[in-house]
Amino acid sequence: QYKFRDLTIEELKDVSKTYPNFTFSMNTYTFKDGSQKDLLNFSGTVPVKYAGNSYNIPVRLWILDSHPFAPPICFLKPTANMGIAVGKHVDARGRIYLPYLQNWSHPKSTLTGLIKEMIAKFEEELPLYSLSSSDAARQSELLSYIAKITEGETDMKSRSKTGSRNEGCFNKITVVGAGDLGIACVLAVAAKDVADKVVLLDLSEGATKGGTMDLEIFAVPNVEISKDFSASADSKVVVLTANSLGNAQTYLDVIQSNVDLFRGIIPAVSHYSQNAVLLVASHPVEVMTFVSWKLSSFPKSRVIGVGANLDSERFRYILTNLLKAEVLAKDAWVIGEQGEDKVPSWTSCNVAANQTEAMAARNSREKVANRAMEVLKGKGQRSWSVGLSVADLVDSILKDKRKVHSVSTLAKGCCNINSEVFLSLPCVLGTSGVIEMVRLEEDPLVQEKLQSSAGSIHDLQQQLKL
Repeated sequence: QYKFRDLTIEELKDVSKTYPNFTFSMNTYTFKDGSQKDLLNFSGTVPVKYAGNSYNIPVRLWILDSHPFAPPICFLKPTANMGIAVGKHVDARGRIYLPYLQNWSHPKSTLTGLIKEMIAKFEEELPLYSLSSSDAARQSELLSYIAKITEGETDMKSRSKTGSRNEGCFNKITVVGAGDLGIACVLAVAAKDVADKVVLLDLSEGATKGGTMDLEIFAVPNVEISKDFSASADSKVVVLTANSLGNAQTYLDVIQSNVDLFRGIIPAVSHYSQNAVLLVASHPVEVMTFVSWKLSSFPKSRVIGVGANLDSERFRYILTNLLKAEVLAKDAWVIGEQGEDKVPSWTSCNVAANQTEAMAARNSREKVANRAMEVLKGKGQRSWSVGLSVADLVDSILKDKRKVHSVSTLAKGCCNINSEVFLSLPCVLGTSGVIEMVRLEEDPLVQEKLQSSAGSIHDLQQQLKL
């Protein structure tokens, strides 16, 4: 069942009109994890000119059921006398990788636009070559095996082996974005031995380089690096660290650029991991968590932002170890929005004998909290420190620890907030994400600050194009 049937049909009509040699069918596609799905696909040839000669390159494109919000899966479809020239845009199985696919974003990206880029890239680097007769025989065997994989006819023995290997490996997470923060998250999760497998989705154009290359060189255990969204299939948690590096001029332009980036990411990861918890670390975290919630259509409990988890852990550490205020620390939280507008709060307070003592206790606590917040201001958030915070959250989710964290969650209905905004609040986390929100002590000043943050975030969200 295609979610956006009319849009998909219109695109296929355009393809048929522009490239009349393509034929359309419905076949079974087998994903990397062994799962199968009946998908629309079309096959044909694209005209390519290379070194003064003209070639017709056979290709096959599989249309996912979340099209046009997720890119198609593209393969070469060589004949028995053709060999696959593995290169920048093609792997040994004939899978096609293009910048157009990595940056896919509806409605800017279209199937006809994809085919045009495919032709342009193949004219730079021809993806096929002619085989000798002996090579052609071996190629024929390889093509037969590839056809079985991509058409849902995988040998049952190999499938059962794959199944048994995966059964013990289901604490799987995916980190989207291979910048400094993404790599920091992968290393922190690996160091804490939180997951059985970590997939790092590298969305950058061109060959793998920098940190991802180092991860491959030093072979970090149970870490897979991929440019293919299908590698994320059946993740329990998807961590989003991607940030757009466009040439935006204003703060609103920067956020809109991130929103445009997420329009190509969220539908794809949601398609492959429909029961995952989305954990957002991209900036600004409150807005991007809201965007992820809207684009995924996941329940609010399964879309959370890293929020003030790191600040809260630091805050309690400062109270306990630097200011020796152990009694206060266990109930202390940093809440609200990241940045200068975050505020300290409490989930319970000591019951005083009378009103005078209660007031004195409150004043004493506020003085200590203010001192702790001053110390906290001097602590920057490096990628590795945020990575450790992410690993802490992933650990609580995967192991169903029911531990309380200050994370970005839908704040509507809390503190008289009536708009759909995400703010950091103390929440119990488990395998299904947010299990419950912990009630805060009533404090008019804190509520006023939260309402002010909610108002400014909501105004910003209203200016975005989702």
